[in-house]
Amino acid sequence: MTTFKKPSSVKGTLLVILLPAGVALMAIAWFAHGALLERMSREFVTDRLKEEVSFLEHQIRDSDGAFDGLKTGDYFQRVFHHAFVQHSDSRTIISPESWKPLLSPLIKSEKEGTIRVENSEIAGAPTDILAYRSSFIANEKPFVVIVAEDLGALKNSQAELHAWTAIASLLLISLMVCAIWLGVNLSMHSVTRLKASLKRLQDGSVSRIDMTVPEEFHPLVEQLNQLLDSLDQRLERSRNALANLSHSVKTPIASVQQILSDTSTPLDSELRQQIAARLGDIDKQLEAEMRRSRFAGPQVGKSCYPVEKARDLLWMMGRLYPAKSFELSSSLPENSRWPIVEYDLSEILGIVLDNAGKWSHREVELILEQCGPSKRIVVTDDGPGVEEAELSKLGQRGLRLDEQTPGHGLGLAIVQDIVSRYGAKIVFSNRPRGGLKVTIEF
Repeated sequence: MTTFKKPSSVKGTLLVILLPAGVALMAIAWFAHGALLERMSREFVTDRLKEEVSFLEHQIRDSDGAFDGLKTGDYFQRVFHHAFVQHSDSRTIISPESWKPLLSPLIKSEKEGTIRVENSEIAGAPTDILAYRSSFIANEKPFVVIVAEDLGALKNSQAELHAWTAIASLLLISLMVCAIWLGVNLSMHSVTRLKASLKRLQDGSVSRIDMTVPEEFHPLVEQLNQLLDSLDQRLERSRNALANLSHSVKTPIASVQQILSDTSTPLDSELRQQIAARLGDIDKQLEAEMRRSRFAGPQVGKSCYPVEKARDLLWMMGRLYPAKSFELSSSLPENSRWPIVEYDLSEILGIVLDNAGKWSHREVELILEQCGPSKRIVVTDDGPGVEEAELSKLGQRGLRLDEQTPGHGLGLAIVQDIVSRYGAKIVFSNRPRGGLKVTIEF
């Protein structure tokens, strides 16, 4: 059994669908034209026959039933081009005479109105006629009037008109095929240009794909350019991270090397502490850069469940700070997804919640909100808050407002870095009742 094989190209698919569909629709239109033409012709002939019967009836009534003074016979045929019957008890007129065997049986028929006679085999008479019969009383005498038309001649005229319609339909189909072919090729021209742009991108002639493409391809080109931007940003971050790491550890390593190379100075406890401090600085820098290297930033197709992740982190913070209460406020459904890499969201929430847990007195609240395309994370605590002059400094690398609290001053700087990669913004503010409020909006 032969099965339909879908074309491998968009152009082939369009042609396979549009061309047969266009031909089929034109064929349906042609058959519908034939059916409507026959129906309209029959209705038109019926109306004419009815009017001519009324004309004859009116003449008979005006002449008080006298046939001799009527303008019938050759005159009637010349004017109306129809056969007719005028019948009374005393006289019957049938014109033309060759139709007499065909029309005589209709005189005795009891049917009024339209009568169809088909497949007649009477010599000299048509095989297919349409007649209209009317019986009435005039001058106290019964009369029958019949007017008939040869449908054969009408069918020949219809067939000729239908044939010309078929010729016109074939011409239209040819024009339509050409128009579809031209339209598909013109539409595919944009795909060809996009393919050429991708080839130039591969060859290194351009750094981004040209956005002058049809509206349907804008999302594709935009996503590809965003992917290229993301790759460039990652490469730049990797280079910056290596440069920062090299610069950061160079001084501590040089200090340790200087101390170790000075053989005249014994390694007392103070020098040992200096070496340990320098090595600790190196370890902190390595840890910070390793954490930064794991941040993915926005990626196409990557998303996470914010409510589920928030609940897991709040439970963890509750175990870490058992004396404090961590609450979640959110109207988001459980299956709500945000276009943020799960590790990045976990790092943001973990750092901000941990920072709030350190400074809060009793409670920390996490709020997750979404309004249209905007996603908002709000973390508040009931701690002492931050001086207004210091709020703008939060997020700076290595900044620690209180040296007594454990930490390296890198947490909020890491959050700031992740947020900036997503093109989001972070705002630090004090609550009216005391405590710090951190708002992150994507």
